[in-house]
Parts: sequence; C-alpha cells; structure tokens
Amino acid sequence: MRDLPRQLSADALAELFEGRTTLVERLALVEDPLVHARDVALTLSDEEKKEVLDAHPAIGGKPASERSRREQGMDDDPAVLAELAELNAEYESRFGFRFVVFVNGRPRREIVPVLRERMTRSREEELQTAVDELVQIAIDRWRTS
Repeated sequence: MRDLPRQLSADALAELFEGRTTLVERLALVEDPLVHARDVALTLSDEEKKEVLDAHPAIGGKPASERSRREQGMDDDPAVLAELAELNAEYESRFGFRFVVFVNGRPRREIVPVLRERMTRSREEELQTAVDELVQIAIDRWRTS
C-alpha cells in the first residue's frame, strides 16, 4: 500500500475522482490533497458537490473508466441491474445528484440494500455521505494503484 502523496497534479487527481472538477482543481493547490479532501469538499457549494458526484458512473450502469468497471463488482443478473437502474433514477430524482458508494469489489446485489437505506436520509445527510464515499474511493484508488 502506498502512503498518501504530499502533492498531486490536477490530472492525477482527476483520475482518482473520475474527472476534472472544481474539487480536483482546488485539491491540486493544497499540500496533502487526499488527507484534506474531505475538508476541501466541505467548502464546495452544493452545485460543486453535485458536479463531482455526477462525474462518477451510476452503480450498475456503464462505467466511465476501466478502473470503475473493476471496482463495481461483477454481477450481471438482469433483475439486479434493472433494480439498480430503477433505484438510481429514484435516488437522483429525490436528491438531485448521483448515488456514490465505495463498492470495493462487492457484487452489485449487495449495493441494493445500501442504496435503499440511504434513500431514507435527508438531502443534507446524503450529500455529506456521498462526498465522504467519493473521498474514500479516491484514497483507495491511490493506495491500490
């Protein structure tokens, strides 16, 4: 496992966060960007948080990168994929941003109850959780790359 870096370019951060967003641009300017990612994310407006969350692929949908494909776990059961598509749409309609969870190789069927539980939260709670999950994904990507 790799130690967290003291500095990363915007391009390197974009790979970890699935795109060059406001969060990535701000993190490229700070020392120990992954250590401070949650704190920097807290300074983002709701619209900027939405931008970084929406850069991630929907669970069960088409992955945005090879890395995302590997992380999402392999579960091609059509019933599971259909349920995830329905729940993702419901989630995005309810909260206004994409569902993000640190999958860590779990099969997609194990994500269904997580998504259902998170639908019961307030928008504020869910926005914080989604951003935390996003940061956790980026840190894991750094450490396992």
